[in-house]
Amino acid sequence: RHALVRNCVDIGTSDNLTDFLVEMGFRMDHEFVAKGHVFRKGIMKIVVYKIFRILIPGNTESIEPLSLSYLVELNVVAPAGQDVVSDDMRNFAEQLKPLVHLEKIDPKRLM
Repeated sequence: RHALVRNCVDIGTSDNLTDFLVEMGFRMDHEFVAKGHVFRKGIMKIVVYKIFRILIPGNTESIEPLSLSYLVELNVVAPAGQDVVSDDMRNFAEQLKPLVHLEKIDPKRLM
């Protein structure tokens, strides 16, 4: 496969989701701010952003960049078995190669 394929579940939530998770026994591990731009090309969504560290927890105004680099993320939501979509993503990613260091991230290795 040319692209990483994962299941996607969208769930609507209310404003008190954080309080609900804390009541269930979860604790916040980290939080960050992502600032950037969202572009669309057909069903592809391209997000170009920089990640910032929050210096004072809960205050998104006091931030500092984690690095000087930008992240480029390419997403497509498609029905299962649409291998043609992953080929389209790979073709688009090839066009970015002179500007962007391409790397597939395996979330299983991060855990």
